[in-house]
Amino acid sequence: MNRFIVLFVFLTIISSFGFSNLSYGQGTGTAGGVNVDGTWYLGEGLKEGDYFEYSLCELDLNDCAPIKLKIWIKGLIQYETETLWDAKIVILDGNKIIKGSMGLGQNVPEPILFDDDLFDYAIAFKSSLAWLGAFATANEDDRIHGPQKFSDAAWGKIGAIGGSQLIPIRAETITVPAGTVDSIVVGWYSGDWNEIWIVDDFPYPVKALTYAWITTGIAPIMHQYTLLDFKENVMDDPFKDVVETIPKEELLGCPTKFSDYISGRVSTNTNSMMIQYNYAPEFPIEGCNIDWKINFMSKFNDVEFIDQVHYDIWVVDENGKKLRSYAEDLGRNDLFNGFGQIHLLFPVEEPAGLTRYAIFVHGTGPEYQVPDASMGGYAIVEIEIEDNPLVDNPTVTIVTPTQNIPSWIKNNAGWWANGEIDDSSFVQGIQFLIKEGIMKIPPTSQGSSGGSNEIPSWIKNNAGWWANGEIDDDSFVGGIQFLIEEGIMTISS
Repeated sequence: MNRFIVLFVFLTIISSFGFSNLSYGQGTGTAGGVNVDGTWYLGEGLKEGDYFEYSLCELDLNDCAPIKLKIWIKGLIQYETETLWDAKIVILDGNKIIKGSMGLGQNVPEPILFDDDLFDYAIAFKSSLAWLGAFATANEDDRIHGPQKFSDAAWGKIGAIGGSQLIPIRAETITVPAGTVDSIVVGWYSGDWNEIWIVDDFPYPVKALTYAWITTGIAPIMHQYTLLDFKENVMDDPFKDVVETIPKEELLGCPTKFSDYISGRVSTNTNSMMIQYNYAPEFPIEGCNIDWKINFMSKFNDVEFIDQVHYDIWVVDENGKKLRSYAEDLGRNDLFNGFGQIHLLFPVEEPAGLTRYAIFVHGTGPEYQVPDASMGGYAIVEIEIEDNPLVDNPTVTIVTPTQNIPSWIKNNAGWWANGEIDDSSFVQGIQFLIKEGIMKIPPTSQGSSGGSNEIPSWIKNNAGWWANGEIDDDSFVGGIQFLIEEGIMTISS
């Protein structure tokens, strides 16, 4: 039986006796505790054959653009004198599929060993999914960092944000794509509540939304994740048919280490701010990456950063007309940075010759609000792109992965096609997948529906065929695009 079902039944029995919150402070969040017996630690119940899928974003990984992380616990491996969990990993990051291994600690199941190409993802894993390991571990002899009680007033202090307490806040029944469970919410207050949902006897949190600590403005998301799927007793390798994309840099002979940056400083065309930029190499190679480091600075103070910037990088023609948008390449309307400092690898898709890049600022303001356009503008940087003979070499093939949508949404599609769930429930599921970056919808103009919001019957037929494997993922996505273009389905930015 799926552990989520067992936990749900077990915790529902407990909840029938009443979940009640104890006081956890007025505004400061210094004391908590939930009136529920039991303890929890990171890795509780983890075992061979466990399989997890998460949608995850982490501030230092692509400015919190979401990835999909799949973990399968194959068994145990020996590393020097320590025994580690042998975790097989698949990452879906944009159009990249990365496949590899991590060795996870048994006392704290965070990455200790990992393949080189998983380095950035291992860091994001440790600072998000495994973050609570700093407070709750399997070591019962450690009175400070061992298993923590749900009824405790606090689990420790968050030193990085001035000593706020990590506290059990409340009991809450939540629904995530993996199922419906009773959870305990733990978190801390730093201008807003930072919350992590944990389930008794489940190894990792099932959901989280936390914010970076800043002294002014609205804090950007530090990490956010949701459990998409969980299975037990998976003994056959679920990734045996997964084909890892060969890095474009390897196929095209691209540099992967950068030095000798070209620097500049220029005002936006509206004089709203100064843009400091550094890029390398001096002559980027066709088909490879430009390493950009960009700072958004006050026009009045050359050491003051502008925070909460909605931005993009465009390729424009000599008249300033947009030819390509980096945000749109990622399936987004714009990009967001909370600190005014960005570092990204921009793929060069333009042919050799002079290329005009526009560092475009839509405006400033909180991440999920319409930006203040008075701070908008752009700065043009002209860069000479060097020819790469491998780009047109017919023996070099770059494979772009097709849509890869979780099986659980196919179940929803089948139920919807059979009338077992209503239109609203189905649309909400699709909206979740798109907003989480799990389903990639190509840039699509949002329509406005002037009439009925009833979904056409042929879309429902498509959903049924897709659920039965009679049409492919891309055909199904085409139907979703239609819903968006006609204004039947609204996807917020």
